[in-house]
Amino acid sequence: MTTDTSGTAKSSGPATLITVAATGAESEKAAVPALPVTLDELVTTAKECSAAGAAVIHVHIRDAEARPTLDLGRLKDTVHALREATDLIVQLSTGGAVTDSYSRRLAVLDAQPDACSLTCGTVNFGDDVFMNPWGFIKELYAKTQQYGVVPEFELFDLGHVATLHRLLAEMGPPAGGHVHCDLVMGVPGGMPGDAATLVRAVSALPAGATWSATGIGRTTLPVMLAALSVGGHLRVGLEDTVTFARGRAVQSNAELVERAAALASLAQRPAMSPAAARALLGVPDHR
Repeated sequence: MTTDTSGTAKSSGPATLITVAATGAESEKAAVPALPVTLDELVTTAKECSAAGAAVIHVHIRDAEARPTLDLGRLKDTVHALREATDLIVQLSTGGAVTDSYSRRLAVLDAQPDACSLTCGTVNFGDDVFMNPWGFIKELYAKTQQYGVVPEFELFDLGHVATLHRLLAEMGPPAGGHVHCDLVMGVPGGMPGDAATLVRAVSALPAGATWSATGIGRTTLPVMLAALSVGGHLRVGLEDTVTFARGRAVQSNAELVERAAALASLAQRPAMSPAAARALLGVPDHR
């Protein structure tokens, strides 16, 4: 969905862009055995999710002990391996874990991914605080423009939408020329994961922007169905939910992508190919 200059929502096209957020920085491998934490596991996940209908892979990495890391060498190896194995858009997280420093988060772009996340504000994240002050947001955005890395603007609350407008007004359009956002909904401390909030957030987005939606935990299905009903795109994955249904753990990222693709097909908006996603988002093919 996009918004015109009057704020009216309109369809973004006949296909649905599906992003898989495969790992995240919160869950532990011991508690979530399906979580891909090694490079081999991540590459296997990427192949399976590509076959299931994903066009973008949102990447967090882990160290040899499966702990979250922003090690630049590992990030570079990950970007290279994913490009070798798939045609997915490789989107690195610049959020990392809530304990990562601003300098290490900025250095993520030195791994030269296709795209990256760019969070537009600070948010209470459960018992922690995910810090994104205005100065850091501007510095990260400037680096994406300099490096030609296409940002996805992560919006955890309605105030983040206002920050996005301010950022674009002060610093101009992103690399690739197109504004694409992800509404992250259902985080304790952020906006709730319900249809009314989703519609309100979408109505406030910049004119011409496209968007996907992420429902955390129990909000996964409500947010997915609401997004499809009004023409939005989808993000799913073990970063966002570890339960497939009541009492049943997620067995793989691929089954979450398969469910999203099946629902998108029912909505008569089948999963978008990586090539079509590159054209939509303005992401060059660096392979």
